[in-house]
Amino acid sequence: MRMDDTPRYDRRAASRVLAGLAQPGLFATAIAIPPSRHIEYTCAALRPEPDSHLTYSQRLYLQQFMRPCQPAQVTSATHRIAWTDSDGVPNTGHFRADGLGPLVPIAMRETVLVLWSALAANSALTQRVDDLGPREHAVLDGTTTDHDPIEIFRVGIEATGRALAQHALLARQTQYRSAAEFARGIHDSGIFSAVATRWFWELQASTYRRGMIPVTLAAQPDGTVRYTADTVATLRAMKDATIGDAHTVMRRATRVEGLSVEAAIAKYHDDLDLISRQYALLPANTRPSCLAAMPHHLGGGHYNLLPLVVDKFVEIFEQLAEWIRITEVGAEPDELTADAPASAEDRIFYVPDMSCQHCVRTITGVLETMGIKVIEIDLPSKRVVAEFRSPRNRARAFESIRDGGYNPVAEKPARTALASPRSQPTETAV
Repeated sequence: MRMDDTPRYDRRAASRVLAGLAQPGLFATAIAIPPSRHIEYTCAALRPEPDSHLTYSQRLYLQQFMRPCQPAQVTSATHRIAWTDSDGVPNTGHFRADGLGPLVPIAMRETVLVLWSALAANSALTQRVDDLGPREHAVLDGTTTDHDPIEIFRVGIEATGRALAQHALLARQTQYRSAAEFARGIHDSGIFSAVATRWFWELQASTYRRGMIPVTLAAQPDGTVRYTADTVATLRAMKDATIGDAHTVMRRATRVEGLSVEAAIAKYHDDLDLISRQYALLPANTRPSCLAAMPHHLGGGHYNLLPLVVDKFVEIFEQLAEWIRITEVGAEPDELTADAPASAEDRIFYVPDMSCQHCVRTITGVLETMGIKVIEIDLPSKRVVAEFRSPRNRARAFESIRDGGYNPVAEKPARTALASPRSQPTETAV
């Protein structure tokens, strides 16, 4: 391997590579908004532990990975939903009964799909990615979990949607009364930037999947909202604790065990994934933010990738939130089928909230720890094929995956229906 091909950890350099690719234009010039859609979803109430507002999975994650955050600082969803998006992919999401309902996570997912399509249609961006040299690829390989630039952009778009849907659990703390109004208000309040700079990646992804958020919003006289001082202090403390844990693992591996950095990451890959692998290599006293949030001087001016993505996301979401019609049908598939009798040959299931390679590794690890052979995991379709020894083994595997913060379903939810602009569902839950 040539020296300039060697993966190297450099967050500033990785951010600049992504900014350089995006600055000429991240999305196609014209983004097609799909026609009105009627989406059916299933719904199930979350089951908190006795004398608590948190579920078992939420409490376990809080105790293990969110110190010093306390249960009273966490807001939990009241319901989980499942549906199939317009690309035919299963999804799960959460909402509170006293908030904006299930429309936000559903419209959020459709917004993600629209922007992913626009990303794929940008041939000039694809060419710029193809033209990257070995140094640029080396810094992405050494710094990011998803090494392909297009995939990094896709994950960033999805993370923007997660931030919006997760904060919708706090809608009752705001003056915003519709999904579109909420998205615009969160945008104008700078909350997306706050997530990018104050949170850390694993906290956002894991708490989102579990339907919880360790944040309190305070309404401001100018119509915006802000994190409370207590929220800011707690997020900072959690981030510092995470960085400290990652550094502890690396110091033990490199100084006590005498391993190289590469060998340490290979040996403690699973441990670091549960914390944040990228933070293990941070220089001391460095406080990282999202790669998209770093400003750069490009093309003779200042450039920041995050506002570009957020502005476009909220613009598309506002339109889709007005057009999408939703109807609740039946009971949530995993509640009905996860523990039902199944033949040993029934190897296929879906994990709708599996969104990146980190998720793939986590789910693979859960299954292999139980002695279950993983045949295939297809990230785009959220499809998993594994060899279960018995129906009971399959049911226990589902419970273990749930304890890890994911929501497996034994069957793919019914396909989303496209509706004409005039069609109306018989019942909505907006």
